[in-house]
Formats: sequence, structure tokens, C-alpha cells
Amino acid sequence: MIYAILAAVSVALILSLWKIILMRKAARDIGRQMEEKLNRDTNTIITLDSSDSVMCDLADTINRELCKLREAYLRYHTGDREVKEAVTNISHDLRTPLTAICGYLDLLHRTSDPQKQAEYLAIIEERAEIMRQLTEELFRYSVILSNESMPMEDDVLINQVLEESIAGAYPALSARGIEPQVEITETRVERRSNRAAVARVFNNLLNNAVKYSEGDLAISLTEDGTVRFSNKASALSADAVAHLFDRFYTQKASRDSTGLGLSIAKALTERMNGSISAEYEGECLTICVRF
Repeated sequence: MIYAILAAVSVALILSLWKIILMRKAARDIGRQMEEKLNRDTNTIITLDSSDSVMCDLADTINRELCKLREAYLRYHTGDREVKEAVTNISHDLRTPLTAICGYLDLLHRTSDPQKQAEYLAIIEERAEIMRQLTEELFRYSVILSNESMPMEDDVLINQVLEESIAGAYPALSARGIEPQVEITETRVERRSNRAAVARVFNNLLNNAVKYSEGDLAISLTEDGTVRFSNKASALSADAVAHLFDRFYTQKASRDSTGLGLSIAKALTERMNGSISAEYEGECLTICVRF
């Protein structure tokens, strides 16, 4: 009897010792692979030969944390790159009109011809207005990004806000020879939202149409709260459309664009739990906003 007990205890000890050895090996494998993942830019995960449930659970937990760490790493480097690009773009966009202002101020001091003075002053005013627009858009964009929450009002009538925005943009549209085709559902489309922010989104999209439309513009609002702005834009490409909502992205043909209008529209829409997207088909650009 005693020998049987001793034999059973010995077997249990041997099995326990063997399990400890396997667990130590698995722990060393986890440590080695984790060090490799941290020191190298790799998407691979930690793998184990061990079938021990505890060690497998540990590896799964570490893999989940490594994925989170990699996502944070990518966000950091993407944000760092965007900041550097933003600083470069801002510097360029500010320097260009500022250089022109300084140049024409120098010409203004050098001439006494009233006609040339008036011409130089007009150019200086134009460049100063470009700088004003850029700094104003930068300020608004920074305010939007700095506010983590947006006050939401009850029952914002999307139909009414869209109609008012179109009416406000009508003089600018008419100046470009654009007669918009408007289809707004008679059904009341109400959303818990921020009225001023919704109006700003529509105004920015209308301003974009004024700058880039080739003479046509179709605007629609459906019962499900989807608003579409469509116009012909043969100068665009699928690649350009993919970057429309990027900060400071502008078409080369535009001299008076800050490249922030659509970025602001996207930021505001997402803050209101909506979505905004762009489609390009048959040389027609369609920007779709869903509330």
C-alpha cells in the first residue's frame, strides 16, 4: 500500500516537474518573442508550441495588448507626420501671399503713378484677404478639434437648415452661372444635433461647389436624412477624391482655397455622430452627408 502511494506521489511529482519545465519554456518563448515584437516593426503575433491553457491565455492577452500598442504607435507616427505636413503647408500658404504683399509694398513706395498705386493696392488687398481667410479657417479648425464634445440641440430641422444655406449661397452660385437643382423631401427630417454646426457643414459644401463646379449642381435631401451635393468635376481624379477631406488639400486650380473647408465639414459631421463621404463616377463628384 505504502509503495503504491509513494509511486503515485512520485509520478505526480514527475508530471508536475515536467509541466513546470514546459511552462518555463513557454514563458521564455513568450519573453523572447515579445522582445522581438517590441524591437521590430512586425504585424506577427506571439505563437506557442505549448498546449497549456494558462500560458495560451497569457499569450493571447499579450497579443491583444501588442495590437493596441501597435495601433497607438501608428497613430502617433501618423499624427506626427500630419503635424509636420501641416506646418509645412501653413508656412507655404502664409509665405506666398505675405511675400507678394511685401513685394508690392516695395513697388508702391517706389512709384508716384496713381494708377499703378491703385493697382498695387488692389493686389495687396487680395493677398491680405487670402491670409485672413486662411488664419480664420485655421482658428475654426483648431477650435473644432480642441472641443471633445459638442452641445446637441433637440429637433434640428435639417430641411429648413439646408434651404436657408442654399438661399444664402444663391448670390455666389448665380455669380458663377450655377442654377442648382434642388430636391428636398417634404417629410420633416429632424435630428438631435447642433443647428449652427449643421449649417456650417452645408455652407462649406456649397462653397466647395462654387469653387469647383463646372456650371451644374444638384442638391437633394431624402427622408432618411441623407444629403447629396453633386456636380461635374472633370479636373478631378479618383485619387484626388480620396484626399478631398484631408487637411490643407486643394486643387491646383484654386487660388483662394485654404484646403480646410471639407476637413471642417468632416470633423463637424463626425462630432454630430454623422458620416460624410465622396464618390466620383463619370466625371461627377458626389459628396454625401448622413445624419
